[in-house]
Amino acid sequence: MPKVKKVVLAYSGGVDTSICIPFLKEKYGVSEVITFVADLGQGDDLEKISDKALKSGASQSIVGKLVEPFVDRYAFPAIRANALYSDKYPLSTALARPLIAESLVANARKFDADAVAHGCTGKGNDQVRFDLAINALGPDLRIITPAREWNMSREEAIAYGERFGIPAPVSKKSPYSIDVNLLGRSIEAGFLEDPFLAPEEDVFEMTSSIESAPNKPEEIEIEFRNGFPVAIDNEYLKPVELIKKANHLAGKHGFGRIDMIEDRVVGIKSREIYETPGILLLIKAHQELESLTLSPDVIDFKNLIDKKWSRLVYQGFWFGPLKNALDCFINATQETVTGTVKIKLFKGNAIIVGRSSKNNSLYREDLATYSHNDTFNHRSAEGFIYMWGMSNKIWAEANIDSSKEK
Repeated sequence: MPKVKKVVLAYSGGVDTSICIPFLKEKYGVSEVITFVADLGQGDDLEKISDKALKSGASQSIVGKLVEPFVDRYAFPAIRANALYSDKYPLSTALARPLIAESLVANARKFDADAVAHGCTGKGNDQVRFDLAINALGPDLRIITPAREWNMSREEAIAYGERFGIPAPVSKKSPYSIDVNLLGRSIEAGFLEDPFLAPEEDVFEMTSSIESAPNKPEEIEIEFRNGFPVAIDNEYLKPVELIKKANHLAGKHGFGRIDMIEDRVVGIKSREIYETPGILLLIKAHQELESLTLSPDVIDFKNLIDKKWSRLVYQGFWFGPLKNALDCFINATQETVTGTVKIKLFKGNAIIVGRSSKNNSLYREDLATYSHNDTFNHRSAEGFIYMWGMSNKIWAEANIDSSKEK
């Protein structure tokens, strides 16, 4: 295999990705490592992380400002697709990975790198998402995955880093493995690996507990245009600011906590805790507006498409042909998904209390009402029922006759 001269490494600033830098040089003979730090709205001091990469041996460290494309091109399409893996998880972490991979490939082209690298372990989902996206966008690029090869414990990894002047963490390590971006937090490991133990409050940061959430309910209104959220309480916001406001409102009332047994891509089950207040609230509102503006057959079929879309994204096929084809169907359905949904937030709940669509509602009060304003032709029901159940009636008559013969 040809020697690798230059690598672009996805870099987070933790122990694993920091020691990836000297490991790539020592094990693979890489002469230059360029790190890429993704700004996804996680709130970290990214310049400090970038500086750590340089001190760990990187020749350059790039900070990618990805918050806007993350929301515009990944989060908002997920809302239109009602993306909930296993009907629970709104893909907050999964959605970020193809965007990071896209940036890795772009920087590899920019700096004429031979390969890209990441610090994912061998039993997580992210390795699959990174590798599949990189292969789709840069099939000629080599992918190097040190953490799948070095077989070091955390203590051994720290000691390895110290050999190259990478300092050991000075703060007490959290017992959890945590990933954060604008859409939410994923938390695993530590005592959470026992699926019978309830998570403690120190797990959560974006959402209030039921006990500390406000004692008074709050009603909010979320407005959509063509399936995209555009305003909360008549305040029209840019996508990133809208997500932030949704996070604040839902999180304040304790909505958005998920505790689930998750089927990973690699075939094992894991216990995962998520905090995704804003996007979970927006998906719930979007689903409700679809119930008002889409026909029953479209809703029924779109439910299947949404589930498949969610699974494809979870499994790493963001850039796959089937996912692209499903996007076309979803986009077509959203042309009429315009209107407003009213939600009551209270003690961990988001309760739909109203929905309206001025021009696209399929609800007809004159047909649904039981008042004197009713325009429905009740006499037509008899003929409809007769025709609707004809095949069932014929089947019943045939089988009743045959049972009598026996």
